[in-house]
Amino acid sequence: MTLRLAFMGTPDFASPVLVELIGLGHEIACVYSQPPRPRGRGMAFEPTPVHKLANSLNIPVRTPLSLRGGQEQDEFAALNVDAAIVVAYGLILPKAVLDAPRLGCFNVHASLLPRWRGAAPIQRAIMAGDEQTGVTIMRMEEGLDTGPMLMVERLNIGRRTYGQLHDDLAPLGANLMGRAISAIARGSITEQVQPDEGVSYAKKITREESRIDWTRPAHELDCHIRGLSPIPGAWFEGRDERIKALMCEPVPGKGAPGEILEGLTVACGEGALKLITVQRAGKGPMAAADFLRGFPLMPGERLT
Repeated sequence: MTLRLAFMGTPDFASPVLVELIGLGHEIACVYSQPPRPRGRGMAFEPTPVHKLANSLNIPVRTPLSLRGGQEQDEFAALNVDAAIVVAYGLILPKAVLDAPRLGCFNVHASLLPRWRGAAPIQRAIMAGDEQTGVTIMRMEEGLDTGPMLMVERLNIGRRTYGQLHDDLAPLGANLMGRAISAIARGSITEQVQPDEGVSYAKKITREESRIDWTRPAHELDCHIRGLSPIPGAWFEGRDERIKALMCEPVPGKGAPGEILEGLTVACGEGALKLITVQRAGKGPMAAADFLRGFPLMPGERLT
């Protein structure tokens, strides 16, 4: 059974879900995405990845700044959709929008709810040292990621960076939503209320939070760096220049926190961290050996 859907999403992570729904034969009445914003050196207004995809598929796109106005809510209700599918949209859906679709609004959330509700679940799972994460399909309600769960798929994090885990979870979420919406259409879905235990919130990543604190243990900084790689990138200062650390490995070592031991191995509050890939401002990522040829940090120097 095919459904008439509204799709609400913004970044690359949401695009595979839209493609999956179309591939299953569902009708996409309209796509909602964040408004185009200035990007790049020229600061030209650029549509979001989902907006670009919808344009290429000739699907109507709406980009309201908010859905709280009566006119926007009336226009959404007039779409007369069976359900709305929401993936990293970036706007709060008020009750009038949540109640408009016949079957409800359903979200693809990149965590094992109720852990990591909120804006940055993929990064926070890695930064916290979680062994597993995954994707949860939930029915949306007015609370922040509090709705009942429909389906869950788990994934071991391993040594993945944020970028790698993002790219692995996106198709996983698309497949899971495809299965969930088919079950919803048949009326055979089972919903499970989220438990009260284990709730945590994935707040947005701040610029200052991204700075590496060398007094922390190496295993914690390993998670910190991988959780922020490649964007926004965990960073440190060397000779008053800001440098991003993108790939690393905890290794044995001892010294003052931030002290260069050898190559790009840096002493931490406990153990040491071998920086494998770094990035200087205005340049691309580079291997540690290539970096040191142009920026020869010496043993005994301190990074801050």
